[in-house]
Amino acid sequence: AYLDIIRLIKDTFPYPVAAYNVSGEYAMVKAAAQKGWIDEPRLVIENLTAIKRAGADFILTYHALEAAQWLSKA
Repeated sequence: AYLDIIRLIKDTFPYPVAAYNVSGEYAMVKAAAQKGWIDEPRLVIENLTAIKRAGADFILTYHALEAAQWLSKA
């Protein structure tokens, strides 16, 4: 649902849109990765890509440094 809100804001206002990937999401991803339930880099990049496609011009995330490293290796 939050991606729909990002798209609505992007389509409604002529200003850059910023999105925040909250700490709870970060903690959930880290915990699932530690248990081996998910592929952390793949999930994080997919999530950030979805936020960008929804219309965010900027994304604030606790995964920023790791995402930059993963993307530089791709």
